[in-house]
Amino acid sequence: MVDCRFEQGASWVKSQLGEHAAIEPLAGDASFRRYFRVLRDSDRFVLMDAPPDREDVTPFLTVQAWLMSAGLRVPKLIHDDRELGFLLLEDFGDTTWAHHLASGELQFVGLDDLFEDALAQLASLQRSTPPVSLPLFDITRMQRECDLYLDWYLPKVAGKLVDNREREGFYQAMLPLLEEIEALPYAPVHLDYHSRNLMLPGDELPLGIIDFQDAVSGPVTYDLASLLYDCYQLYPEPMRQIWSQKFYDSLPAVQRGAFGNSEQWHRAVRLTAMQRHIKAIGIFVRLAYRDGKQQFLDDIPLTRRHLLEELEYLGLEQCEYSLLYVAPEQA
Repeated sequence: MVDCRFEQGASWVKSQLGEHAAIEPLAGDASFRRYFRVLRDSDRFVLMDAPPDREDVTPFLTVQAWLMSAGLRVPKLIHDDRELGFLLLEDFGDTTWAHHLASGELQFVGLDDLFEDALAQLASLQRSTPPVSLPLFDITRMQRECDLYLDWYLPKVAGKLVDNREREGFYQAMLPLLEEIEALPYAPVHLDYHSRNLMLPGDELPLGIIDFQDAVSGPVTYDLASLLYDCYQLYPEPMRQIWSQKFYDSLPAVQRGAFGNSEQWHRAVRLTAMQRHIKAIGIFVRLAYRDGKQQFLDDIPLTRRHLLEELEYLGLEQCEYSLLYVAPEQA
């Protein structure tokens, strides 16, 4: 079958770089976007293919320019065609934080080095001023994200159909927790700040940051929770607490004062991580069953482990939050 979109992208690339440019597939992501590596002599670029009927590249370009001006290392824009939905970007290579850890080659860039750089760039993000009004990460959005768990994970993976009474009970139990998250100080939020979206260009720091186009205004704890309680990584809890403390100590006084002490701060981080993991489990299942990306089912066990540990840490007992304890049918 002819991939007309690929042919269109190849033609556009050659119109920008010349006939000698060649393109090859790269991994996609959890959206309708596709990525290709572009080779021209010794130069390498990344082609983002965002079909205009499915994806709008404008948010990406707006956030990319803002983050670059704030001092974060995001891919440079080489060429763009918003109407066609093609962007030619700087290539950060293939080494994500996740790949780097899996390789075990940490003698030059260790885990502490990764965290130090990631949190320094995160601090720069939070202290920057977005050029546009960012979408608000509010209770309505959090409730919609929790619905993904009810509508996808429970029926498709756990074999549990939720009736109206159970759904209403879930909403009532979750509402005070979501209100607590919404009451936290807000800051610019990447929204997917984790080991698969942080790169090591040339296997070196500083980290390159990708997949930032969905940035929101949300809880100051959110991106740190995404990083420390990564759906794809399992770090020792004492180490997480050390980095949580360091980030708390670096907060501006106004934000730091909203928490009273580092223990209250870390509880807020864990609470934020809990809501994120509820969403992530639902998204993984939707990607698998709606979009045919079955590989995301492999990410559910670790994410559920995080969720169950957060429920225990926060003292949220099974009798009141029973739907969050439902295991996969084949577990």
